[in-house]
Amino acid sequence: MSGGTQQQGVSLDQLSAQQLTAVKKQLDEEVEHLTTSFAQLQAAQIKFKDCLRCVKTQGGTPDKKEILVPLTNSLYVKGNISSPDRVLVDVGTGFYVEKVCLQTHRLGFFSDTIQNVKSAAEFYEGKVKDLAGNITDLEAIIQNKSSSLRAVEEVLKQKILAQPQQSSS
Repeated sequence: MSGGTQQQGVSLDQLSAQQLTAVKKQLDEEVEHLTTSFAQLQAAQIKFKDCLRCVKTQGGTPDKKEILVPLTNSLYVKGNISSPDRVLVDVGTGFYVEKVCLQTHRLGFFSDTIQNVKSAAEFYEGKVKDLAGNITDLEAIIQNKSSSLRAVEEVLKQKILAQPQQSSS
C-alpha cells in the first residue's frame, strides 16, 4: 500500500446483492448514529440558549432575593442570591468559573484586564454559535449519507428484481 490513504469509489453496479446488503446495513447504522448525535447537539444547544436567557435576565434580580436551590430533581432548599450580577459557569469536567452575567463598560485601573474576561452571556453565546456550526455540518453529512443509502437501496432493489428474470431465462 502507498503512504497516502486515498479512497477509491466502487460502482454500486459491480457489487453483488449480498455486498450491497452489507453496505446498506453499514450506512443504516451510520445514519442512525449521526441522527442521534444531531439530536444530542440540538438538545445541548437548547440548554445553552436557556442558560443564556437566564444569564441575561439575572442581572436585574435584586440582592438577597429568595430562591429554591435544587439538590435533586425533586428536593429543594431555600437560598438567597447574594450577587445577582455574578454566576458560576460549569466549564466541564467538574470545573466551575465565576463570571459576571453581562459585560458592562468598566472604567479605571482594572479595565484592561477585565475586558479580556468573557462574561457568562458571551460564553453561552459562543457555545450556541459553535453548536449551530456543528449542527449545520452534521446535517450536511447526514443528508449525504442518506443520499448514499437511497442510492444503495435503489441498486439493491434493481438487482433483486433482476434475479428472477435471469433465472427464468
